[in-house]
Amino acid sequence: MNLTLQKTNGCTVLFIKEERIDAHNSGELKETILRLIEQGEINIIAQLEQVRFIDSSGLGALLSGHKNAAAKSGKLVITNLQQQVLSMFELTRLNRIFEIYADLNEVFDSET
Repeated sequence: MNLTLQKTNGCTVLFIKEERIDAHNSGELKETILRLIEQGEINIIAQLEQVRFIDSSGLGALLSGHKNAAAKSGKLVITNLQQQVLSMFELTRLNRIFEIYADLNEVFDSET
């Protein structure tokens, strides 16, 4: 899976540079997020700008990260969703669980 990490304003931004998050790569995404949390990176921003498709296993990987971060008093938030991906969050009602932002600036503006 093509991922890039960047530390910004006390958060770890996880740039997911894949067009699809599905059964073929969601396990790697889940492991990466869990490893970050174990290393103390409990405030994670998943930037999905390049993701055009996500299936239930991809949503499950993000949900696992969300729950594990919350268990350590952190959070995993989502930014830059394509309309098709946002529709999946809405269809599964995960938009009620995740904090979803238009872009990184909106995330940091909400924290001030």
